[in-house]
Amino acid sequence: MNSLIEVQKKIIPQAIELMEKRYAILRQISISQPIGRRMLSNILDLSERTTRTEIDFLKEKKLIDIAVSGMTITDEGKEILEKLDSVMGEIMGISDLEIKLRDKLGINYVVISKNVNESKDMITDGVAKSAAKYILKNLNPHDKIAIAGGTTMRQVAYNLKNDKGYEEDYSDVIVMPTRGSVGSDIEIQANSIAASFAKNLGAQVEFLYVPDELDGSARETLMSIPDVRRTLDHLRVSDKVIFSIGRADVMGKRRGMSYEDIEKLKAKGAIGEAFGYYFDKNGEIVMKLNTVGIDIDMYKNAKDSIVVFAGSDKVDSFLALYKLNKNLTLITDENSAKEILNKLSEETI
Repeated sequence: MNSLIEVQKKIIPQAIELMEKRYAILRQISISQPIGRRMLSNILDLSERTTRTEIDFLKEKKLIDIAVSGMTITDEGKEILEKLDSVMGEIMGISDLEIKLRDKLGINYVVISKNVNESKDMITDGVAKSAAKYILKNLNPHDKIAIAGGTTMRQVAYNLKNDKGYEEDYSDVIVMPTRGSVGSDIEIQANSIAASFAKNLGAQVEFLYVPDELDGSARETLMSIPDVRRTLDHLRVSDKVIFSIGRADVMGKRRGMSYEDIEKLKAKGAIGEAFGYYFDKNGEIVMKLNTVGIDIDMYKNAKDSIVVFAGSDKVDSFLALYKLNKNLTLITDENSAKEILNKLSEETI
């Protein structure tokens, strides 16, 4: 099978590309049904004309049904999709673990970095390299990218310059921080990472040089500054939101919370944090900070949300977050992927 696929890729690459496209459409309908054509087009980043053509083909082959409420997959379509999963796994280089985890979570894509050893730094670097490769492969020339802060995101930005084979012009891409300044470590703040990301990509950059948490008149005043307002407007229409997941207690310390406040946060059941929102294991928001930047609604509406994390200590935080939005790509390490699967299996027992 592998040798046949390699020959097909060289002799008739358009056939492989068409199969990948139809597989992606059929699978997304299965995940999101009922789904409208425009939403499907946005999620898969396809032109409406291409989407219409492929939808007509799948309808003609009786693989999908179309109703006022949206498109759904037929029984015949489900059978074809199951058969395609194993084939496409080889064509697209997706491992069995990636396929299993993707389907179990019901999200868009999963990319797993193989653990070469148990060093935390090596695991994080492997995940960051996988993330950089995924981003470059899926980046469009006019994308607006929102990127978060943190050590993992810093590694992702760094690895962009080390990935060879991509000679696209990204001078029209705009890179922005997801939020203002958090903590005292300049190198892992979102503004610094956005600058590094844009430099290595050859893209434009916009900044949010404001404190992450603001209240009252100070918030209104700073948000009325033209440069800040422009960046916030661009964040609302982000094509890609790239971020890592944080543990509630760790992020509380980074934001300068007192020991007592962190204990109160734990008492509310908070286990994870993203975009200034703290949530419990069920994905329910238990605390919201007055942050400047991406909020939960912007995150949910992004065409491509990409969460990148390494380390099984963040698995519970991820399992809470993904329930808020399944229009998601997960990039993680092998051990964390297996831990996610184990925890999902325990939930169904």
